[in-house]
Amino acid sequence: MRYPAAEKLEIIRIVEQSHLPAKQTLDRLGIARRTFYRWYDRYLEGGQEALEDRPSAPSRVWNRIPPEMQDQIVEMALEQSELSPRELAVRFTDERQYFVSEATVYRLLKAHDLITSPAYVVIKAADAFHTKTTRPNEMWQTDFTYCAPRAHMSGMLRRKED
Repeated sequence: MRYPAAEKLEIIRIVEQSHLPAKQTLDRLGIARRTFYRWYDRYLEGGQEALEDRPSAPSRVWNRIPPEMQDQIVEMALEQSELSPRELAVRFTDERQYFVSEATVYRLLKAHDLITSPAYVVIKAADAFHTKTTRPNEMWQTDFTYCAPRAHMSGMLRRKED
């Protein structure tokens, strides 16, 4: 339960003026000692204003890129439009001495509508193979509907040498 600053101050006054030990007074009030002493320390350091609720969220996310750096990344992308997000991230890190990942650059450029969608080539399957076979196992067919990532593919495509 959250208490307003006025109630916190009232609880502090009750505990200070009580003839009982602080532990017993806090037990009767239903306030945890740790909570009370946190309030009390803040009150001693900053007065009643220090008892106001503080936002629980941090004021800055630790890994968020500041807006001025985001602007510099977009500016570099506009100046060097031939670079991919990966190349842009590497160049920005090298030149500005500020690390940004490829994914961050990609998301930033996409948010500014600077990423063009790749040109897709649609290939339709033919009704028949253009090279006719004359015996069994002369031609094999492979379906590349799903292509595994390159690291996995290299392991699958290697032939065992005799």
